Amino acid sequence: MVQKMNVESFNLDHTKVKAPYVRLAGVTHGKNGDVIHKYDIRVKQPNKEHMKMPALHSLEHLLAENVRNHLDHVVDLSPMGCQTGFYLAVLNHDDYDGILVALEKTLNDVLAAKEVPACNEVQCGWAASHSLEGAQELARELLAKKEEWKDIFVDGE
Repeated sequence: MVQKMNVESFNLDHTKVKAPYVRLAGVTHGKNGDVIHKYDIRVKQPNKEHMKMPALHSLEHLLAENVRNHLDHVVDLSPMGCQTGFYLAVLNHDDYDGILVALEKTLNDVLAAKEVPACNEVQCGWAASHSLEGAQELARELLAKKEEWKDIFVDGE
């Protein structure tokens, strides 16, 4: 038995998930009634493959900027250190299907992009590490499997 950890994703059995998927990873209730829903947007299969950093970095910029055009409740969109996905945190919005629709629209925005937003030394901490083409390839891969986004675990566990 693995020791229970404070971080939700450390308690997830990464050998039992099947990427790509979108999973509700946590719900946090604030003392004033606000609720944050955190989603695990898994792009690559854990411990089998990962996103290359320039593509991941550009996809992060594109998703973070464009998702806000489709969702008014975004707190944050950030990459996972393991380079297999992203976390999306939203405030007072518990509509899972709405998250999927917004993600699809945002990925289509990525495909239509002519440049990576904030891809310069003033607005980005590592502006030399970007790949619009790589981000668009990741977006195409995700969109091609959108029918699988709700299938999180191997063998439907």
